[in-house]
Amino acid sequence: MLITNGTLITLDEPNEIIENGALLIEDGRIKALGASAALAAAHPEAEVLDARGQLVMPGNICAHTHFYGAFARGMAIPGAPAQDFPEILQKLWWPLDQALGMEDVKYSALVCLADAVKHGTTTLIDHHASPNALEGSLDVIADAVEQAGLRASLCYEVTDRYGPAKAKASIAENARFLRAAKGRPMIAASFGLHASLTVGDATLAACVEAAQGLDTGFHIHVAEHQADEYDSIQKSGKRIVHRLHDAGILGPKTILVHCVHVDPWELEVIRDTGTWVTHQPRSNMNNAVGAAPIEAMLAGGVKLGLGNDGFSNNMWAEWKAAYLQHKAMHYDPRRAPGDAVAQMAWYNNARLAEMFFPGARIGALAPGAAADIIFVDYPSTTPLSAGNLPWHVIFGFEAGMVTTTIAGGRVLMHNRELRTLDETAITARSRELAAEAWKRYERYARAAL
Repeated sequence: MLITNGTLITLDEPNEIIENGALLIEDGRIKALGASAALAAAHPEAEVLDARGQLVMPGNICAHTHFYGAFARGMAIPGAPAQDFPEILQKLWWPLDQALGMEDVKYSALVCLADAVKHGTTTLIDHHASPNALEGSLDVIADAVEQAGLRASLCYEVTDRYGPAKAKASIAENARFLRAAKGRPMIAASFGLHASLTVGDATLAACVEAAQGLDTGFHIHVAEHQADEYDSIQKSGKRIVHRLHDAGILGPKTILVHCVHVDPWELEVIRDTGTWVTHQPRSNMNNAVGAAPIEAMLAGGVKLGLGNDGFSNNMWAEWKAAYLQHKAMHYDPRRAPGDAVAQMAWYNNARLAEMFFPGARIGALAPGAAADIIFVDYPSTTPLSAGNLPWHVIFGFEAGMVTTTIAGGRVLMHNRELRTLDETAITARSRELAAEAWKRYERYARAAL
């Protein structure tokens, strides 16, 4: 396939903008890029996809999400409003986890995958929980990802909340899927844990033991709220990062989600172990947990990516939130500049995605890179350059500007029409399933009050 007449945004290092450019795609990868006229003349047999002057750039990447969170949209929480994040977990997320059946798992994933295609997010790293639809749940999500045509890494959260039998089954689901995912080119896996405050020492040790020989790291929420740190100190006499490090959890294939309340000594351990951190500003603001020290992380060499924690897969909205949150929190307009947000969202997220898909260059328009590509209908009213592009994203790009989404060389949406998913049918069935899940949720939520 030959994409012609595009303004190519390579996001290579250094980034380059190629006017009236073309891309040749073969076997799911970019084979060549250059001037439209030259590539069209050299490959007259290729199927042509005319970009009609739009921006052509790598697909967006989400470093941390929860597909199943789609079923929480608009849901009423019984009782008084939650006063802090621990109550949000107890009143909202943990009862919802328990309410999900296997078809709910499938359709909440499909809802988010359709959203991702529409917003040009081609790679996602998901973290799943459904204790009453546990065994095989990652296969169900993987099947939905393959149906959509996107690229995703999946894991199941291990927790002690539901007793030792469920914890053991969760460990087994991670280990089983880590083996099963190896034969699926657009699917990868990690070993999921919920958070330090719901995982005891014996379960941590069992996870580390089960992960031996599976060539994996872990994916765990860390210090999202102060309660997580207080719990770790009470249980172990150590702050969370030190506890996890001593247990064998940290390393270059592990993702620590949030890290809002880590201290400088914990950041040092994260950096020195090569462990990843992901930042989710919309979620942090919604849960009123504070702002992660992202500038200290970036300045200190911590590998920091950008996720959405189950909010919409419009990653440009996450860009805008990151850009604004830290300015407001610190009364300083110099905080979280556009190039720092771009570093997280483009370059760091791409390196994280490549860790899950070894051998694939992701997040760039370059020969040999994965053909994960979007068209953006952005007729810039001011000069656009490689240098000022991050600020165009923050102040100019909007969700509806994505017109075409391609992943692994497969066209998933063209001219805003989904090709792999029937969004009308998905929406109708999701609405039916969510109504029943909400009834089950309310029973669990009231029992927790």
